[in-house]
Amino acid sequence: MTRMVTSLSALILSIILLVSGNAFLMTLLGIRLSIEAISPDIIGWILVCYSIGFVLGTLYVHRIIGRVGHIRAFAVFAAAAAVTSLLYPMAVSEIFWAVLRVLSGFSIAGVLVVIESWFSSRATNANRGALFAVYQIVFYLSAAGGQLIVNIGDPANFMPFSIAAILLALALMPLALTKMEAPVIEQVQRISIFTLARESFSGVAGALICGVMIGGFYALGPVYATLVGLDVARTSTFMASAIVAAMILAWPLGRLCDRFDRRRVMFWIALVAASAAGGVGVLGAGNAWLLTLLVGVFTGLSAALYPVAVAITNDRMESTRIVAASATLLLSYGVGSVIGPVVMAELINLLGPKGLFFGNAGFLLLLAVITSYRISHTEDVAVADQEHFVPAMPEASPVLAEIDPRNTEFHESPEVEEMHEEQRQAS
Repeated sequence: MTRMVTSLSALILSIILLVSGNAFLMTLLGIRLSIEAISPDIIGWILVCYSIGFVLGTLYVHRIIGRVGHIRAFAVFAAAAAVTSLLYPMAVSEIFWAVLRVLSGFSIAGVLVVIESWFSSRATNANRGALFAVYQIVFYLSAAGGQLIVNIGDPANFMPFSIAAILLALALMPLALTKMEAPVIEQVQRISIFTLARESFSGVAGALICGVMIGGFYALGPVYATLVGLDVARTSTFMASAIVAAMILAWPLGRLCDRFDRRRVMFWIALVAASAAGGVGVLGAGNAWLLTLLVGVFTGLSAALYPVAVAITNDRMESTRIVAASATLLLSYGVGSVIGPVVMAELINLLGPKGLFFGNAGFLLLLAVITSYRISHTEDVAVADQEHFVPAMPEASPVLAEIDPRNTEFHESPEVEEMHEEQRQAS
């Protein structure tokens, strides 16, 4: 394990710089827009443009990579992300910032496709489960760390945006200096959302509503914190604790998913998360510790909806269709992440800060109703026949699904096979 991580150290360092810089920028933008006294509904429309760009990126960046190659594409995407960070403070304009968010989302999607392809190219049948886990741990910790950087500098100044640009630009250096061979990226096949919904409606609904929750919270969580009077330091801690909670709860919820029917697990996750969100809406931010606890429960459980949705879907799919189904669930999540910021921003505009959490509670209750209906009208998959639960995160490109341990169609890259052959001959 240590040897594997060491061999991928350049790749991991690029991920840390990229994800922390991007997470830092997302929170910074929410705070800055609130400082500029822009109405929450407009903020929602601006910030949702990132999700639109990201979804478009996962669909089309393969064409750019295929045309110019991985190294050049990676350099272009990372440079574009850094440049957009520098452009924000130059002109605080709603339309200008919305365009920059689309470009940023598209660029980050491109960078992740390249990075995850490198991860996939180094995977073997023996280590891909560990690689899958390492990637997700590094991603979540980097995203949480990025929130804490918000404490550096005044969000009303240009310096924090420059720091974000520096982090995104530095992500270029480790991979630019590595000797790793460029991976082969194949276009991931997808099943249409409607076709997949006929086979696993609960899975598609879970991924969609998870997108609404996470997309809405990450975009508007900083806006909520600003509106209820949290300073910048407390806002960064507020957002970081939410991300850490998602990582911590992944393991125990996975254990439950392996021991009980997964649709029932999804039902209770949605119900408890709705209760936590409703509690935040009712109690407000008067007690900082209680706010952090309830928000942690809400975000941790909401983030768990996606891997549970993937598990529910995979239990009903042939193993040869797992990657295609995962790509479609990511698209469903992406659609939800477009809906979330817009709807939640309108609710904040109508109800005040509590509208964010009342809206989340409403969507979670809707998922609980859908899941309950499906449980009562369709047959369960026996617990003994369920695939082993594997935590999966939605903040990724479809390429990562290739090294999912449940993917029986995984093939080692030619470079890895050649390395194994050399090792066999040497021994």
